[in-house]
Amino acid sequence: PAGINPNYFPAKLWRLVNSPLFRSVRWDDRGEVLLVDQALFESEVLGAGQGPHFFQTKNFSSFIRQLNLYGFHKLVQELAGGEEGSEDEIDVVNDFSGPLLQFHNPNFRRDRPDLLSHLIRLTSGNKAKLAAGQEVTSRPARQIQ
Repeated sequence: PAGINPNYFPAKLWRLVNSPLFRSVRWDDRGEVLLVDQALFESEVLGAGQGPHFFQTKNFSSFIRQLNLYGFHKLVQELAGGEEGSEDEIDVVNDFSGPLLQFHNPNFRRDRPDLLSHLIRLTSGNKAKLAAGQEVTSRPARQIQ
């Protein structure tokens, strides 16, 4: 997405989930929820092959910690065979090889890369600014010369 630092965690995650090269992470049918197959993600993204290309960690718990720091919330699974899921949602679930984890952030959506700038890492300094009613913005993109 233009104007976003490409090394920024949410930008990396957005590129990853939109890449056809990875089966371990994708959108739900509405493009509002991040779906992650943990075992496949660990081997496909954090493993020896692609890990350093996207994230600085090879530890799934560290990846989850980053999601939490950027305001993602883990959702309770309702898609796997429940009445709540549509046929499209169940097809998405069945395409994964292992247990499915679901994460949501209202500013992380498939067709809205413009919202990525609203994803702010929740540091103690940023929490204090938010509590004081001050605006906190993401880091601007670095200019490549």
